[in-house]
Amino acid sequence: MATKITSSKKAKSTRKKLKNSFFHSKGITSSPQNRLVLLSTFFLIGLGIYFFSVFHNDFETFNANQLSSTLGFTFIITATVIFTYKVLFFMYTAYNYFKYKPIASITDKELPTCTVIVPAYNEGKQVWDTLMSLAKSDYPEQKLQLLAIDDGSLDDTWKWMLDAKEQLGDRLEIYKQPKNMGKRQALYRGFNLGSGEIFVTVDSDSIVTEDTLRNLVSPFLKDAKCGAVAGNIRVLNNKREMLPKMLDVSFVMSFEFVRSAESNLNSVLCTPGALAAYRSTVVFKCLPEWIDQKFMGQPSDIGEDRALTNMILKQGEHVLFQRNAIAYTNVPEEYLGLYKMFIRWGRSNVRENLEMGKYVFTNFREGKKTGTRLLFLSQFSKLIMSYPVMLFMLFFVLVHPLLFFGSTLVSILILSTFSLLFFTNQHKTYQGFWAYSYSILYTFGLFWITPYAIATAARSGWLTRDLEDKK
Repeated sequence: MATKITSSKKAKSTRKKLKNSFFHSKGITSSPQNRLVLLSTFFLIGLGIYFFSVFHNDFETFNANQLSSTLGFTFIITATVIFTYKVLFFMYTAYNYFKYKPIASITDKELPTCTVIVPAYNEGKQVWDTLMSLAKSDYPEQKLQLLAIDDGSLDDTWKWMLDAKEQLGDRLEIYKQPKNMGKRQALYRGFNLGSGEIFVTVDSDSIVTEDTLRNLVSPFLKDAKCGAVAGNIRVLNNKREMLPKMLDVSFVMSFEFVRSAESNLNSVLCTPGALAAYRSTVVFKCLPEWIDQKFMGQPSDIGEDRALTNMILKQGEHVLFQRNAIAYTNVPEEYLGLYKMFIRWGRSNVRENLEMGKYVFTNFREGKKTGTRLLFLSQFSKLIMSYPVMLFMLFFVLVHPLLFFGSTLVSILILSTFSLLFFTNQHKTYQGFWAYSYSILYTFGLFWITPYAIATAARSGWLTRDLEDKK
């Protein structure tokens, strides 16, 4: 039977400032290994430039030969159209990015009641850190309900929840699932237990800043049609390992550039599990459909955040992004964990793009819908083109490997320089140089993710939910 702890032991005062060790780790920001990777990155790019300069005439000859055949001509025209579309869409995204502004924080009196739900599985002490960071939020205690749900953990997660309960007293309610049932089920329980006007979901490996909750819920008061808000996610464990450093740059692009643009269109496509807020009345309208969601005859137990966002957009509600509502989350530090995470995201992306296609060209919302449709077409085109692009890559490698290597690295240099400049402008650090390493990793080591996700879209499971993976 499920367990609930509601002891009324006197809580220790939490009004004293908690030590914010989460953001001031003294970990090494650089290491010989990391420097070697960066140097290797620039060596490869330099080598690519050299190969491209030597063999660019072959590239022109290759294009000329292709133009002489019907199939080749069709391919060149198609590639040109796709490239032109990508450039125009990037310009459209940039235009919407520059128009975006986060909504200003509202007063204590205006703040709605808020239920924060923290599902946890095998997080150990990290869940305590998460709950403590939430407890020190600049949010009226009488308007804030904290719920933590242990999803049948096999480690000491429950012990750390008990310790947090001991310190926070009645400010925190903790619950334990009878067995591991999945994140969607844990959130479902939290939604049904919650009493707030706004539901906030926070991953148990995430840390929030003091003004995160206040900033996150402010759009609901300013926009009556706002159904959900995406938070701004940064990487917590980016002090030592190179993959988190790369992902930190990627996250800044994904959130502060892409989601800012999507927000200007009232159509953020995915509210992140690490930090998101939902209007409770909107959630309850789609909760039965969400908890019973199936895809290709199988229960959907991944991509619960993307699914909920999609169902809220389908209702005609706005989904916004708050750049000033920040959460720091842990990401995989090894290739194995990284590709498993991307496979989960890829499979849910396939499912939700198909679902979105069912309504996005209908009159699903009052007002402008063109921007939402363009966002969908951009996402869907990536799925459609994934196999042709992969086959072309393999063909190009076989026909002229050095030219492929050179032209690909030159493209990485050009495209990643934008990520570097954007990251540096936003955060004033040299870490943006990891954009080049990440692009090389993704191009040569993760290119297979989307085709594989399409081929295995019916499969479910988190892939990384073993206790062994939480070392």
